[in-house]
Amino acid sequence: MNSKKVTERYIAFLRGINVGGHHKVPMADLRKALEKIDCKNVITLLNSGNVIFETVTDDIENLEKKISEKLEKIFRFQIPTIIRKSETINELFKEAPFKDVKITKDIRLYVSFLKENKQIDMELPWISSDNSYKIIKSRNEIILSVLDLSISKTPKAMIALEKSFGKDITTRNWKTIERIVKKL
Repeated sequence: MNSKKVTERYIAFLRGINVGGHHKVPMADLRKALEKIDCKNVITLLNSGNVIFETVTDDIENLEKKISEKLEKIFRFQIPTIIRKSETINELFKEAPFKDVKITKDIRLYVSFLKENKQIDMELPWISSDNSYKIIKSRNEIILSVLDLSISKTPKAMIALEKSFGKDITTRNWKTIERIVKKL
């Protein structure tokens, strides 16, 4: 039996860095930190904790823990990390999950990544009481949602997500996902 290890491409989504001047993590330092733990071809995207890299592993949970621990040691604060295989992000993009949403200047499309799959007692699509926020789909540790900024701002939406799915979650704008896919 051949047990040759294969290099895979991953995306790490870091939670809560470089937000409002808090928890500053320079992207050059982030790349160096990941390279020290055998991540190759490391690319950071934007300043909000999106990292594309390659490594040899099939244990994503252990990889998330290894990266979080390394980053906490270097930057001296916790940096929750959620990782997805590049093929998962490519498949999501190809599905075009927001194709039926009417886009205006006030509409924001979000993808939230859960650390683990959670069963929720919520009928989807779920719509907030003020009709500003909709969770349109939840599957495979991914939540798709739409926010109408003409009615309400992001923080209330994020509170709704955390209330239903817990704090082991990180959210990205769909435009960020599009930019990641272009780099894959």
